[in-house]
Amino acid sequence: TKETILITVMHANNEVGTIEPIEEIAALARARNITFHTDAAQSAGKIPVDVSALGVDLLSIAGHKMYAPKGVGALFIRQGTGLIKIMHGAGHEKNLRPGTENVPGIVGLGKACEIAQRDMDYNFYRMHFTRDRMRDKLQSGLDDMRIHNRTEACTPNTLSVGFRNINASELILELTDVAVSAGSACHADMATISHVLFAMKIPVEYARGTIRISTGKMTTEEEVDEAAEIIIRKVRRLAGLKS
Repeated sequence: TKETILITVMHANNEVGTIEPIEEIAALARARNITFHTDAAQSAGKIPVDVSALGVDLLSIAGHKMYAPKGVGALFIRQGTGLIKIMHGAGHEKNLRPGTENVPGIVGLGKACEIAQRDMDYNFYRMHFTRDRMRDKLQSGLDDMRIHNRTEACTPNTLSVGFRNINASELILELTDVAVSAGSACHADMATISHVLFAMKIPVEYARGTIRISTGKMTTEEEVDEAAEIIIRKVRRLAGLKS
């Protein structure tokens, strides 16, 4: 509307990995003189992230998502973008945020970005390969399941899968040796269906049984195979099927 002053959209969705059309949204925002921010926490380090190519005014990243120390992040601010600080007390970081900078964390983030850039192609291939291997293993062992994320325009490490008439929270409690999340990790303690899956019109019987599995640059084929076997066994048990 005429009152809109800010648009903010994830670069890649945190639940199903969908990569959003940031360049197109940026063009629309720029034509209307609206500041545009994208959250690249899920994409940075996994796919190319270029602020010039994306055309954004603001872009944020989280260090722990790209193997940097926890507790550090960064915000890109395009020159000329006016911001007003919301925390007061001192003039650190060009008078935008008070408090002593976390120097070790910042150095770690810088090094992590350097390594991610250097190994981007190889890590993309490895995460894509292990993610697809997990998908294929699960599909070969379970009949009544549904893959929610697309293979194209998707982050290489994310697999969102729903098991029919299974409670995802109960499944996670069973998976003591496998780290997965129910829908979004940020809302893992909620029993309601994820708003993302709801918007995608995923049937309720699959949405309630949805887990997100993420592979990393150090994930091995053996780990994928072992995790898939455990998930298949637990899902079959909860469904009342023979192992």
